[in-house]
This record gives sequence, structure tokens and C-alpha cells, in this order.
Amino acid sequence: MTDKQRALLDKAKKSLRFAEQNLLAGGPEFASSRAYYSMFYVAEAFLLSKGLTFKKHSAVHSAFGLHFGNTDQTLREFHHLMLTAQESRMVGDYLTDDIVRDVDAAAHIENARRFIELAEKMLGEAPN
Repeated sequence: MTDKQRALLDKAKKSLRFAEQNLLAGGPEFASSRAYYSMFYVAEAFLLSKGLTFKKHSAVHSAFGLHFGNTDQTLREFHHLMLTAQESRMVGDYLTDDIVRDVDAAAHIENARRFIELAEKMLGEAPN
């Protein structure tokens, strides 16, 4: 694992902690946003293993699906889960009439946790 990948996974863990805190504080929309970003940082770490970096979320999503989702069933699942979390993030960040439910935010948090653990195994770092 490179220093940059490690930094991205550390950022993903920090984002996950804030997601958990936001959910406990009654902010599932903010929790979903942080859980999505946690998954996004993990996807960026995976892409770095192929020397790929992108500036746009859509490019990260597309490249992750192409380079990892097409070759590994588990990573295909996480690609889908990341896109689902992004939908909740968009609702929570930009809309006022739609509500992100606690149960959905909790699911995004758990999925982000699992994605981090998988990345640590696949990218060569033992979980803390």
C-alpha cells in the first residue's frame, strides 16, 4: 500500500467516525453524506493501485466500475453500494423535502465499514 492509499483509507476512517457521530446526533442526512465520502475515498485508493486519479466523482465511479466492478463480484457489490449512498448524499445535501431515514444511513455506515475492511485486506494493510 502506498502512502497516498494509506492516507485515503485514514480519511475514509475519519469520515466514517463522523458519519457514526452524525447518526447518533440525529442527522441521518449528514451521516449518509459522510458514509458516502468514506466509500468514495476507498474507491480512490483502489484506483491508485492502477495509477489512476480523477477530479470528478462521476469519473471515479465509472473507473471503479470498469476496473474493479467488472472483475470482482464483491467489488461490483461495493460499487453499487457506493452509488446508492451517493443518492442518499444528494438527497440529504441538496433537497429539503426528502428525508434520509436513520435505517438507510445506518446501512450506508455499515457498508462503508465493510468497504474499508476489504480495502485494507486487498491493498495490503491489516485492519487496526
